[in-house]
Amino acid sequence: MDIQTDKSNHPRGLPRWLTPRRAIGFGICAIGFLVLLGSMIEQIMNANPKMLAALAGGSTAAAATALGTLPVLFAQNFTKRTYDCFLGFGAGVMLGATAFSLVIPALSAAKTAGAGNWESSLMVGAGIMFGAGAILLLGRAVRTEGILSNEPDKVSPRRAWLFVWAVALHNLPEGLAIGVAFAGIDVEKATSLATGVSIQDVPEGLVVALALHAVGYSRLTAVAMGVASGLVEPIAAVFGVALIGISAGLLPYALAAAAGAMLLVIVNDVIPESRQSGNGTQASIALIFGFILMTVLDTALS
Repeated sequence: MDIQTDKSNHPRGLPRWLTPRRAIGFGICAIGFLVLLGSMIEQIMNANPKMLAALAGGSTAAAATALGTLPVLFAQNFTKRTYDCFLGFGAGVMLGATAFSLVIPALSAAKTAGAGNWESSLMVGAGIMFGAGAILLLGRAVRTEGILSNEPDKVSPRRAWLFVWAVALHNLPEGLAIGVAFAGIDVEKATSLATGVSIQDVPEGLVVALALHAVGYSRLTAVAMGVASGLVEPIAAVFGVALIGISAGLLPYALAAAAGAMLLVIVNDVIPESRQSGNGTQASIALIFGFILMTVLDTALS
C-alpha cells in the first residue's frame, strides 16, 4: 500500500521534518550503529585490551575537558590574549597529533596491507576528504561558527546550549581518533594522540563553562554542562575500536578520516577564532610551541 501524500507531496503520517529521503538515511545510519554496537559489546565481553585502552584514553580526554571548566568554578578570569594563546597552543598540539599519530600511521597501515606508494597515498587522501566532509555535514545540523567565542555580548541562552552540542560534535572525531589509534598496531602512537587530544580539550571545557556562565547559569551548572560536553569522547573511542573490529582493512581509511575531521575543526574553527581579537601573532607563536610539544611527545613515547 502506497503512502498517501498531501498537497505539498509530503507523506501523511510522517512528521513534517522527516522526508522519505531522510527516513532512508536514518535507517541506514541505524543499521550501521547496530552493527558497531554489536561489535563493541562482543569486544567488551571478551575483555579486548585495545577496547579497554581506548576507553581509558577517551576517559582521560574527557577528564581534561572537565579540568578546563574548573577556573569558572573558582571564579578565575582570563584575558582575551591568554585565551587566544590557549587556542593557538591547542591547535598546534592537534596539528602535530594529526600528522604523527593519524596520517603517518594511516600510510604505514595501507602499505602493511600491501598497497604501493601511490595507492596508499590515494587511500589516505580519500579518507581525509571523507572525514572532513562528514564533519561539514554534521556541522549543518549543529551550527559551529563562533563555537569558541566567549564574549558575553555575543552569547544567548540558545547559543550557549549550542556550544555544548557543538563542542561535543568537535569531540566526536577526537574520541573516534583515539579509539581507531588504539585499535591499530602502535600503542605508543595512540598514547601520544590521546595525550595531545587531552591537552587540547582543556580550553574547550573552559569555553563551554564560560559561555553558559556568561548568560546567567550558575557556576556549578555551567561546569556540569562543560563536563558533559566531553563525555562523548570515551563513548566515541570504544566505537572506534568496534569499527576496526568489524574489518581490519578499514584501519588506514579510519585513521585518515579521523585526521580529516580534526584538520577541518582546527583550520575552520580553532585557528580563525584565535585570530579574531587581534592576537594572531601571539596565537601563531603558541601554535608553534604546541606543535613542538607534540613532536617531543611523539618522539619520547615511541
